Amino acid sequence: MPRYRHHLPQLNGDLFLTDGGLETTMIFEHGVDLPEFAAVVMLETTEGRALLRDYFQTYAGVAAVEGAGFILESVTWRASAAWGTKLGYDAARLDGLNRDAVALVTEVRREIENDLPHVVISGCMGPRGDGYEADGSMDAREAEAYHRFQIDSFAATEADMVTAFTMTSSAEATGLARAARAAGLPVVIGFTVETDGRLPSGESLNRAIETVDDATDRAPAYYMINCAHPTHFAAVLDRGPWIRRIRAVRANASVKSHAELDESTELDAGDSRLLGRECAALRKFLPNLNVFGGCCGTDHGHVAEMARAATG
Repeated sequence: MPRYRHHLPQLNGDLFLTDGGLETTMIFEHGVDLPEFAAVVMLETTEGRALLRDYFQTYAGVAAVEGAGFILESVTWRASAAWGTKLGYDAARLDGLNRDAVALVTEVRREIENDLPHVVISGCMGPRGDGYEADGSMDAREAEAYHRFQIDSFAATEADMVTAFTMTSSAEATGLARAARAAGLPVVIGFTVETDGRLPSGESLNRAIETVDDATDRAPAYYMINCAHPTHFAAVLDRGPWIRRIRAVRANASVKSHAELDESTELDAGDSRLLGRECAALRKFLPNLNVFGGCCGTDHGHVAEMARAATG
């Protein structure tokens, strides 16, 4: 039984860090070819696996310096059924890769856990469609059936939880949360927002969180905002019980919109110190915010600045 299966230590409120923009780091800094923006293919080669180990250990080193807990995310954001088909994987191979991804970060945990107060393993998930556009055809029931395949793969491993990244609608997030609850895994729902602070579906952030909570009896352990710059959503963090449900932020380095980032041929790393201060300042609006990490364009330097600002 995974050590944190029934209680996640980050719920205690201590500072936790996670990694940054895995895919953008591998593409722009290491020249790795990621078809369909899917880092799971790196598990197929010795070189890819070694690069992933180094990547996670670098971030763990940042957490160790700050005395923070660390969340290890598997490299499976695009390892669900629809994306697996695009990558040429059948169901058996995809199941094996999801399990292997967790096995890799489990090995990393054994190597770093003595240097950190807590190391949590999370099965990383993404939407069925593009993380920048809402899949209007997917209702909660269909989403539950779709995401159950990948969640079942994680349930057979040492994953302590699953985290859904770049959810674009409350309907898909609701189905995914129900699937995780049925499998007995704690789940974190991460919503992405556009520059106006709304989900790609057009829903407001507060309405999306309230909708998922109402439809699932508050199944998510907490919520996250990811793949957006703090300036895109700080203005919509108004008063209300819903803001206490947000515990994590994984921010983009760039202030550009999703459409602009999609067309970019160069990495926009932004200003890491400013991003760190902006993320830490979100605590004025989000009283339970204690998990910090990066998304597109960020590296370990950005996450280090977030940690320094949050503790300083």
